Amino acid sequence: MHKSGWMMTLAMLFFATVPSNEARAQAAQAPAQPKSATGATAAHRPASPYDRSLLRPALLTAKAPATYQVKFSTTKGDFIITVTRAWSPLGADRFYNLVRHHFYDNTSFFRVLKGFVVQWGISAFPPVTAAWEHAPIKDDPIVQSNLRGYVTYAKTKDPNTRTTEVFINLHDNQGLDTAGGFAPFGQVTEGMDVVDALYSGYGEGAPDGQGPEQDKIEKIGKPYLDKGFEKLDSIKTTTLILPPGAAPAKAPAAAKP
Repeated sequence: MHKSGWMMTLAMLFFATVPSNEARAQAAQAPAQPKSATGATAAHRPASPYDRSLLRPALLTAKAPATYQVKFSTTKGDFIITVTRAWSPLGADRFYNLVRHHFYDNTSFFRVLKGFVVQWGISAFPPVTAAWEHAPIKDDPIVQSNLRGYVTYAKTKDPNTRTTEVFINLHDNQGLDTAGGFAPFGQVTEGMDVVDALYSGYGEGAPDGQGPEQDKIEKIGKPYLDKGFEKLDSIKTTTLILPPGAAPAKAPAAAKP
């Protein structure tokens, strides 16, 4: 998933007592609680910090509506991306599935280059990052130009390497239109001022020096960024906004632990 270079995430107390005949009868009728291999009851398993469906990319292939919006609530404020599926069908579908399962929640804007791009999309959780590393989508034909405010997937120089990382163009970057596979799939339609204000002190030529190493974000996750790059802005939550009349996609089968 790594996009390098210029374009480039109890113990329980038991009190033994002698039960009454009535208690014995009630206990015999009560169903046993399911237990894990370690003996912990299902009710006491700690909740996963992320949607476990994200560990199975092959199941997350719902088709997106023709248009939809995503509200990003960040540490700098809110902005909205409007996605048009016709611009990049495979890209729009992938983004739709990632947002539905909150892949981007708690992720950081790890590459903010003034006059160029804002990039994010490495999961805060290494197991999720690893699951998507080998789940690329094919390139879409380029229908829209990489103008200011347009949203595109980051990729390597090789074809068909789009996974989860995306960027917003901070400038008219038409040069990307012919660089191979950088097909915009959406546009910031509200809150571009918030995007412009995202912290840009790390990175190539920035005053605070080189930005985070993407390999380390992938292997360590959010703690790596919080410790060494605490000024970075991040995404608190994402909200999928469907057009009137659009039915939400059928949820995939629940992923097993």
